[in-house]
Amino acid sequence: MAQVELVMPKMGESIIEATILKWVKQVGDTVEEDETILEIATDKVDSEVPSPTAGIIKEILYKEDDVVEIGKVIAIIETEASATVQASPSVVAETPAPASTPIPASASNGISSPSPTPAVAVPAGATARTDSKGRFYSPLVRNIANQENISILELEQLTGTGLQGRVTKRDILGYVQQKKNGTNTIVVQQPTVVATPVSNSPTTPAPKPAAPKPVQASGNVELIEMDRMRKLIADHMVMSKHTSPHVTSFVEADVTDIVNWRNKVKKEFQAKYGEKITFTPIFMEAVTKAIGDFPMINVSVEGTTIIKKNDINIGMATALPSGNLIVPVIKNADHKNLLGLTKAVNDLAGRARANKLKPEDIQGGTFTLTNVGTFGNVMGTPIINQPQVAIMAVGAIRKKPAVVETEYGDVIAIRHMMFLSLSYDHRVVDGFLGGSFLRKVADYLETFDANQGI
Repeated sequence: MAQVELVMPKMGESIIEATILKWVKQVGDTVEEDETILEIATDKVDSEVPSPTAGIIKEILYKEDDVVEIGKVIAIIETEASATVQASPSVVAETPAPASTPIPASASNGISSPSPTPAVAVPAGATARTDSKGRFYSPLVRNIANQENISILELEQLTGTGLQGRVTKRDILGYVQQKKNGTNTIVVQQPTVVATPVSNSPTTPAPKPAAPKPVQASGNVELIEMDRMRKLIADHMVMSKHTSPHVTSFVEADVTDIVNWRNKVKKEFQAKYGEKITFTPIFMEAVTKAIGDFPMINVSVEGTTIIKKNDINIGMATALPSGNLIVPVIKNADHKNLLGLTKAVNDLAGRARANKLKPEDIQGGTFTLTNVGTFGNVMGTPIINQPQVAIMAVGAIRKKPAVVETEYGDVIAIRHMMFLSLSYDHRVVDGFLGGSFLRKVADYLETFDANQGI
């Protein structure tokens, strides 16, 4: 009998760990190749991990809710083969770097980044797994702390951006860089040592740190704990407002020709292509054209460096049945025609609501579009989806009296009008660029060819 080591698969370029949500199979269960063994979650997406081979689950090395590094063995599968191998649905564990290897500078973010480091047993005297407040530190964070001589007292005072306030790799590397630059603002409060007389009486145990006080509520209220995704969304939104000075511009567009064209062709479109035509791909087509005219809206910022993206990857905010939001990404949207955008929008929206998105489906976005009109709202001021620098919201389409210019003079007519709003990062997008881009999107919508075929 051979043994196959199932390792935590790599779920994306920036993912270094994942949380085990549920073991679908237990020790002693028989599994077929590609059959789901467990469900995991990252800060990007939830996924199912299939078995790389047929066999019997011999050992499970981690419990549900454990946070495990990418590439670490999480289970042992016994097979009929005669060799012991290590397998993963998507990645093979990286070779660990020696503990004495210096930390090189990362070319991607300009801060120190350790060599790929596996989760290893922490030696005596090293950073503890948890601090006095009960906050958990992953093996990767503890290894970096040990290599950089960061004490547990310093870690306790770091603001974590991970799940439940955990300190992530990015948090600790940012702190390391601040220490090297002499710009860190954390002042470590060393514990005060008070001399006490020597006594022959038995030593009195030190008092345990006070547990966090439970939330107190009075009256007719209900306390609801945030689910995992809502906590991640909350952290991401706070981080975005902290990172980018937000400015929002508005325009109103006449989309009468778009509404009339869609009403005319939607039945024929679905019969011909098997796809429902919505307004979203039409809006997305206008956005991609406008980005081509104003490419500096399609950038990100790292420190004082502007990174201009040549690919136009449009994220679309999608509401889930749980009430949470997720942003799947249409890659190279400028290379798709209206039919291609329609198929991509429908596919991603359907898989998002069915919780079937893959990690790569929500990565690589360069600009985001959100439709607040689906909630009946006429306009909104969306929060930028970091590390992007702009996000556009489209409101509800409403019939309104409007002034229409004709060859016979101005007339008042009933038109389909819609507000567009653009929130942008004022560090790199000023009012001229942001306002001009938004006006250009509206221009493309207002000049839509109502006579085009399908």
